[in-house]
Amino acid sequence: MSQPSVRVAPRLPDLPVPAPPPPEPPHATRAQRMALLVGLGLAGLAAIQLFASILLPFVAAAGIAYFLDPLAVRLVRLGMGRSLAATLLVTGLVAAGLLFALLLYPLILAQIGILISRVPAYVNDLRLWAGDVIIHLQERLGEEYVDGKLRDLVSGQAGAMLGFLAGALTRIVGGGFALFNVLSLLVVTPVVAFYLLRDWPGVVQRVDGWLPRRYAGVLRLQAKEMDRILSAWLRGQALCCVLLAAFYALTLQLVGLDLGLIVGLTAGLLSFIPYVGSITGGVTSIGLALAQFPTWAGVAEVVVVFITGQLLEGYVIYPRFLGDRVELHAVWVIFALFAGGAVFGFLGVLLAVPVAAMIGVLARFWLRRYLGSPLYSDPPSDAA
Repeated sequence: MSQPSVRVAPRLPDLPVPAPPPPEPPHATRAQRMALLVGLGLAGLAAIQLFASILLPFVAAAGIAYFLDPLAVRLVRLGMGRSLAATLLVTGLVAAGLLFALLLYPLILAQIGILISRVPAYVNDLRLWAGDVIIHLQERLGEEYVDGKLRDLVSGQAGAMLGFLAGALTRIVGGGFALFNVLSLLVVTPVVAFYLLRDWPGVVQRVDGWLPRRYAGVLRLQAKEMDRILSAWLRGQALCCVLLAAFYALTLQLVGLDLGLIVGLTAGLLSFIPYVGSITGGVTSIGLALAQFPTWAGVAEVVVVFITGQLLEGYVIYPRFLGDRVELHAVWVIFALFAGGAVFGFLGVLLAVPVAAMIGVLARFWLRRYLGSPLYSDPPSDAA
């Protein structure tokens, strides 16, 4: 009798043992993030403080590259290489600066000579005017309130004040052109500006690659907002200053003001500080007109020039080139410029507006976060 056959089940192949999941990467703590931010801020301040004496050409070059980058992008889109576009733009800017210096530098020097030669006459006129005012007050109020010693003191101080202002103006103008002729600004700045402008997309891309991945999206949005505000202010304000300087210089020369070129250029170029350029130019021009013109007609013409300039600035130039795109309050800009100048000198003035724009964007970001957080929206407690 045959034995029943036993069927042996086929052996299943060994299944691979799943590998253990990789360990989760360590997460940065809040303390580490804060330490990174504080460390970067302190390192930046230390670098500016340590190298402030040599940073001016590099900061100026970075500003030039940032200013010219949109034009370089347009030239690249037309088929031109980035290096050739950077070369043409930087060369054109240097040529324009040299042409400006060659054409206006002799005229400005001549007007400075006129100012220096007329300072004694201006001092004497101011002294006589102050003396007449004191005599008039003495007649109205009596000698017990206004005596002769006060009259002599006011007359002498008025003349000394005008002499000091004239000397300060001469030093400022001369110092500005001396700074313009510094070798570093003439040679180093264009070279650095060329390299920065040529490599600007690569620099932006590399900095973007350094952003922490967790906050990269938020940081990009804030950087775009800073760029929007800063580019609108920088390019728009530069055009406004140039247009106002040309208008004031030309019109003051046309009305016959002897120092109209200097005063007009100064008033226009100082317009990047809100209200400072127009007030400084207006007061200086009216004072010079009172000393120069024998009748009130010349003074009235100068007043009309600055009233027209204010109307053009407020209703034509600023709305056209700045408009509502710049979210920098005038008081904030004035404070930033003076604070930067007080801490880092002229370098601080160059860095003031970019830093102010960054602080403004970050402040608005954190304000939105605060208004959307329970810290703001929690209702008052019943006990209160």
